Amino acid sequence: MTDRWRPTGVDLFSGVGGMSLGFEQAGFEVIAAVDIEQIHVNTYLQNFPSCQVRCMDLSGVSGTAIRKETGIGTAHLDVVLAGSPCQGFSLIGKRLREDPRNLLLYDLARLITELMPSYFVVENVGGILLGDAKRVLDEFVTRVERSGYRVIKPIQVLDAAEFGVPQRRRRVFLLGSLEGLVPPKYPRALHPDGNCRGAQRPNVWDAIGDLPDVEKYDYLLEIDDYRGLLGEASAYARVLRGETRDEADSLPQRSSNGHGLGGCLRTVHTPETIKRFKATEPGSVELVSRYYRLSKEGLSPTIRAGTGPAQGSFMAPRPIHPVRDRCITVREAARLHSFPDWFRFHPTKWHGFRQIGNSVPPWLARAVAQCIRRAVDDSERGSNHVKR
Repeated sequence: MTDRWRPTGVDLFSGVGGMSLGFEQAGFEVIAAVDIEQIHVNTYLQNFPSCQVRCMDLSGVSGTAIRKETGIGTAHLDVVLAGSPCQGFSLIGKRLREDPRNLLLYDLARLITELMPSYFVVENVGGILLGDAKRVLDEFVTRVERSGYRVIKPIQVLDAAEFGVPQRRRRVFLLGSLEGLVPPKYPRALHPDGNCRGAQRPNVWDAIGDLPDVEKYDYLLEIDDYRGLLGEASAYARVLRGETRDEADSLPQRSSNGHGLGGCLRTVHTPETIKRFKATEPGSVELVSRYYRLSKEGLSPTIRAGTGPAQGSFMAPRPIHPVRDRCITVREAARLHSFPDWFRFHPTKWHGFRQIGNSVPPWLARAVAQCIRRAVDDSERGSNHVKR
């Protein structure tokens, strides 16, 4: 990769910035971000204070308005990235074709056309490839192709677990480039399923085994910041703690968020719930709550977001800790998602888990971003690169 400049990007439907973080780790500068929920915008600003982030409804805004409101003006964009709302396409839900959240994919096609980046990356759930949802996806592809983009086919499903994340999370990624530019390729799995027990693939305990036993600290009933020592760390945990340099990460190392280790607020369970959790074997599902109990040597299942206020504010099932008879904390979920320890989330459990569940795991986003970066660099060296 060339170090002469940092390619620029805009993150639409940014949430708290899992996709942004992965792209910045791969050497991009995310100069603007947009999300419809102010609570996510506030959290995003905590983690990306130099980015121009705005609270906007993308169903009713133009690319010109985004450029004006964020102050990026006429600057050329190397990439637009978007983890568009996916609940309407989820295999768990009813997958209604006319769900308004699904139709935002059409707005995304429009905004890509109006912002005219060299490349785009769109992430969504696997359900988008099935039934009526596939028709929405096909229409998105038709619209961007009419505007001069080439969509890389076949469209692929990527599993975060194959890219160093200790969580099974399969997501569809759409990669596109302007005609005439070097097209990107999909990343190759670091830990393909055929080698699922490879020495370098982190497991649940690698991710959370060094984190505190929160039940020992009464102050964590009131605040979410743990202010003590951590245990012995795995290679994976040392990277997220900021103690070891990850060669794939171009960002400066940060070992602290300045307020202790966030996301450690305790959950108070009833004695009956604790009894049921205690009786649940690791790797199995608790019969009443249907919560999955993590196995130390295994991978986490997909960490789900639950629903937002417009859909009833339901909290998704949270995994049970592999050795402690409680649900995992927000920070433990963040570790299972590949978020570094300095990354902040909303201090409430409901919002914190929802922010993580809605996010693209940064290490998965980074793998995709590295492929986009290679294509950007190759186009920059060629004669057909869009002039900046």
